[in-house]
Amino acid sequence: MNNSDYNKAENAVNNTENSLKNAANDAKWKISELADKARDYINEKRNNDEEATQEDWLDKVKSNFADTWEDIKDKADEAWEKTKDAAEDVKAEWRKKTN
Repeated sequence: MNNSDYNKAENAVNNTENSLKNAANDAKWKISELADKARDYINEKRNNDEEATQEDWLDKVKSNFADTWEDIKDKADEAWEKTKDAAEDVKAEWRKKTN
């Protein structure tokens, strides 16, 4: 097995890592923004003469995180498949070289 085969496998792993990092960074609401979002929620309710409740706020946050989780899961699945395919290619090359 030559270095380019190992390099392909290593690149696949690096691409997987980058895909997962990008998915996490692309989260719809970052933790640092939650306080601002909470203030906006409270002000919106006040302006509409409605009661702001913790339960309603947490439902909004939960919904957003559920969407974000789906995005991360999709990226992780995609990265898994790419890495798995690259690993299979490396195994096949190794078998060719050793048989």
